[in-house]
Amino acid sequence: MADKGWQRAFDEPIMAPDGTQLRTLREAVAYLAETVPEAERDMPAVTTAAELLTYAAERGIAWMFLARMATLKALHRHEVRQFNPDAKEHHWGKRRLKRDQ
Repeated sequence: MADKGWQRAFDEPIMAPDGTQLRTLREAVAYLAETVPEAERDMPAVTTAAELLTYAAERGIAWMFLARMATLKALHRHEVRQFNPDAKEHHWGKRRLKRDQ
């Protein structure tokens, strides 16, 4: 019975920025309710996470992956992805056919 509703567990626990592990849908919703300031609750990332967590609790396992991704996006809503110029170059386009060597 532990896999029903809000007690449904994520495949892999979510690590929050403060080190808290979120294992179930109930823990994820409670954590977002505690940590997200009132002024930021209308942000698209937060509302999407709340909506998908609710869908996962009501509709089943198929929504768990999307709920996990949305929760991660809501937790890291202020982090900006940065371009890494030192990243390894891909080999695409550098290959040559045997006949061209």
